[in-house]
Amino acid sequence: MVVGIDIAGYIDHTNLKPYATKEDIIKLCEEAKKYGFYAVCVNPYRVKLAKEQLKDTNVKVASVIGFPLGATPTEVKVFEAKKALEDGADELDMVINIGALKDQDYDYVKRDIEEVVRVAHEKGAIVKVIIETCYLTDEEKEMACKLAMEAGADFVKTSTGFGTGGATVEDVKLMRRVVGDKLGVKAAGGIRTYEQALEMIKAGANRIGTSSGVKIVEGAKK
Repeated sequence: MVVGIDIAGYIDHTNLKPYATKEDIIKLCEEAKKYGFYAVCVNPYRVKLAKEQLKDTNVKVASVIGFPLGATPTEVKVFEAKKALEDGADELDMVINIGALKDQDYDYVKRDIEEVVRVAHEKGAIVKVIIETCYLTDEEKEMACKLAMEAGADFVKTSTGFGTGGATVEDVKLMRRVVGDKLGVKAAGGIRTYEQALEMIKAGANRIGTSSGVKIVEGAKK
């Protein structure tokens, strides 16, 4: 059992909706400051705005790369990563090339991650690798986690939240088993209550990606 947990410190407060407005992102940042969330996670176009809103705070800015399909060429992901970092991103959540993993083209998948990790680490930023578990067999999930480790990533992450399914306790346990204490595990997709978030943490997640951060923290208080 996880006792006396500061749930807010686990949360990447997220708004990746394609129709999110400037006001929506400002609200996201205000909530992050109020509740003490670890980070906000926004689309690349909104990184600069989020960084401005969160200056002089401890809240990190995360953005997404190759999102949500993971199917852009490595060179495009690298360019996108560089731009997000230039605009102030502290963390990058990148989607693996799911089709290449299915093809068992493991060299490509690993290199795809490595190139984004390289540009991120040069700037002191961290990389979370989204493996999109809903499309993978357990064997593919294990391989994706191993490739992320070999490529020097900092976290593996369950889901984009835009696939056919989100985080499950079983997937978090599997991912934690594979990466051990070498990488972080981020559970994301469909986590909307304090109870769900707590289950993910108990299963091995040390970061929670959710658009329901306020609801989760309010649930914790109750």
